[in-house]
Amino acid sequence: MTQAAPSPIAATDALFFGRPGATLDLSSAERIVGNALAGMDDGELFMEYRESEQLSLDDGRIRSAGFDTQLGFGLRAMLGEEAGYAHAGELSADALGRAAATVSAVRSGRSGTAAAPPRSSNARLYSEANPLTETEFPDRTATLSEIDTYARSRDPRVKQVMASMFGEWQAVQVLRADGTRAADLRPLVRLNVSVVVEQDGRRESGTFGAGGRHGYGRLLDGAFWRAAVDEALRQALVNLDSRPAPAGEMPVVLGPGWPGILLHEAVGHGLEGDFNRKKTSAFAGLLGKRIASPGVTVVDDGTLPDRRGSLTIDDEGTPSGRTVMIEDGVLTGFIQDRLNARLMGVPATGNGRRQSFAHAPMPRMTNTVMLGGQSDPEEIIRSVPRGLYAVNFGGGSVDITSGKFVFSASEAYLIEDGRITSPVKGATLIGNGPDALLRVDMVGNDPGLDAGIGTCGKNGQGVPVGVGQPTLKISSLTVGGTAT
Repeated sequence: MTQAAPSPIAATDALFFGRPGATLDLSSAERIVGNALAGMDDGELFMEYRESEQLSLDDGRIRSAGFDTQLGFGLRAMLGEEAGYAHAGELSADALGRAAATVSAVRSGRSGTAAAPPRSSNARLYSEANPLTETEFPDRTATLSEIDTYARSRDPRVKQVMASMFGEWQAVQVLRADGTRAADLRPLVRLNVSVVVEQDGRRESGTFGAGGRHGYGRLLDGAFWRAAVDEALRQALVNLDSRPAPAGEMPVVLGPGWPGILLHEAVGHGLEGDFNRKKTSAFAGLLGKRIASPGVTVVDDGTLPDRRGSLTIDDEGTPSGRTVMIEDGVLTGFIQDRLNARLMGVPATGNGRRQSFAHAPMPRMTNTVMLGGQSDPEEIIRSVPRGLYAVNFGGGSVDITSGKFVFSASEAYLIEDGRITSPVKGATLIGNGPDALLRVDMVGNDPGLDAGIGTCGKNGQGVPVGVGQPTLKISSLTVGGTAT
């Protein structure tokens, strides 16, 4: 009979309180946290243990291999709008006591009303096993070498192959003043492949990445990594045939899946609770108003199994959820952490996230997805006499207050007379998030998710995220290009 795995709380207790040489026990942690947070509106002790590794190959050789472990805590106290935060890279009674003295200064003779703890959850959205110990290290390095050999065998124009693997296992436990505890064990892996091809003196590249909250086993499967190589090579060969992108106002069709990164950046950040509470978002004050075309529904869903952006609980201990932010074009809600939810008088949505124990949590997206509509993707293309079809994106930026964005397309094509024709290079999409939402006039019936590569940056913190959308048409956007 197979023995059941320990619960996340029991497993993390062993890491934080039961490891050899541990100088902090649970009763001491509860006492220190209880005293530090007495009279506060809210707060928590966040404990984290993380193992991570990164391997990279360039031109047939392993160029770098790194392994790292982290152990530490962050203690936060909140009273009104003020928050005190202290962290340390050691888990000891002395370090926690010093942190408690620091955050207690928020009290300053005042007292608040303790917020109710998050509800408990027994959900398990992904494996709790450590990817770094599930497979052997030589198997991972061998797979990277096989990727190089396979890519070169696919086409004589291949001149350079780069591949990398990343894996981590994060264990977290959240302890509150009333003794309530929540814990999570989080695997995360990713494979990246980049191929450079050359023809007639012209060099172009293509990249593909994939991963999620699961073990390395999927990445090491031959069918999986060969498909990744094939996709990177396909993009590189497409770019060999590309011509300069046109410039000007034109209809833009976005492909399914990863192009949802534009939605994430241009719209999603503006729907985070802190920006709306402070009224610095372009969407502030518009709750219940139409902000997008009919048929546009956008959700943030942290409950999708095995997805890169998913979380069983967030970094405040709140179970992850599915928040409908825009429904049929109407703004219906924001994503919230506990601080902003309390100040806005709404429930927390399970979106309190932090990069590590050294960072205080704030409202962050998980998997941000536009749901499918009614239009056939081919019908959408046929509706465009002349425009741009953007399939993959590289970098981009957005101004939260104005909603203005700029995104570079790494794979795009001309649409001429309702047909996809020449690939183009150097296309950028320039627009305004709220305005672009109102210009969506066709939503495809082919919703898709990205392959598992997204990392979102905010206030200097990066966290893994997912995006998704169907094929959709924006009636007019400014396209920056180099064609004359």
